Amino acid sequence: MVRIVEHGGHGLAGGSEPTQVKRPDTLWGRAIGKVLAYLALTKPRVIELLLVATIPAMLLADRGNVNFPLILSTLFGGWMGAASANTLNCVVDADIDKVMKRTARRPLARLAVPTSHALVFGLVLGAGSFAWLWWATNLLAAVLIVLTIAFYVLVYTMILKRRTWQNVIWGGAAGCMPVMVGWAAVTGSISWEPIVLFLVIFFWTPPHTWALAMRYKEDYKAAGVPMLPVIATEERVTKQILVYTWLTVLTTLALVPAAGVVYAAIALVAGAWFLLMAHQLYAGVRRGEPVKPLRLFLQSNNYLAVVFCGLAVDSVLGMDTIGSFFS
Repeated sequence: MVRIVEHGGHGLAGGSEPTQVKRPDTLWGRAIGKVLAYLALTKPRVIELLLVATIPAMLLADRGNVNFPLILSTLFGGWMGAASANTLNCVVDADIDKVMKRTARRPLARLAVPTSHALVFGLVLGAGSFAWLWWATNLLAAVLIVLTIAFYVLVYTMILKRRTWQNVIWGGAAGCMPVMVGWAAVTGSISWEPIVLFLVIFFWTPPHTWALAMRYKEDYKAAGVPMLPVIATEERVTKQILVYTWLTVLTTLALVPAAGVVYAAIALVAGAWFLLMAHQLYAGVRRGEPVKPLRLFLQSNNYLAVVFCGLAVDSVLGMDTIGSFFS
């Protein structure tokens, strides 16, 4: 669905751009290049993580069952929604993408796609996402995907991103919506479980994104984007990363009553590992040692994937939930 984050993993910052392959100057080569340019607008690596978050939410909602047609239909609709949001984000951010080394090879920054064409492409994808999810699932899921696209583009990209260091905190809400869409697709409603999953991604997004921003601080500074590492000391940034990491791990444990022992064990072990990395980064900064924040950024993707995959396996197994032992 939508992250709605511009990185190789969940957050709202961009990861490294894919290597550009030089293609023959033939009609076929130009056609392939154009297709790849439009594909790059959708930020495929961002979408991967978002879709990974959707599946466990759907499996938890239908615990013990696997409805493959519904899952595939929801993933397709979610892919179109995420692709729409990411494309429209590229349209709005084309000016700063040209300035930042990390994003200078994006299609609009290098003029590989006309801006007007990208805008139409993004809007068509958004409309297609709404129509598909309404037809294949239900109206609630379709409405949620439209709200996600609108929030990511209009609130995060156009308002928050360039005005406040809290951009990724509140803007990250868009990246949390896949779990809500997935749950709604199965049940036609919202309950406390998807809200907890929403909060897991919400609290995970800042440490994930700020770790990347520490590495590309000069890029953000040149583009005039007030990411926290641009306006604060490394000690303050890593302290905030530590706080949000604790909130992330504690929130994953709040879901334990609705899951089984498999998820509980994985959440505990993965959480301890994630906390250890965050504490090491903070301690290294406080000691004045050279640190590698990009390591936390990369491993945070693995952490979220492990926790959500653990939830998916636990849900498919359909064993008694922890909460059932106390009811």
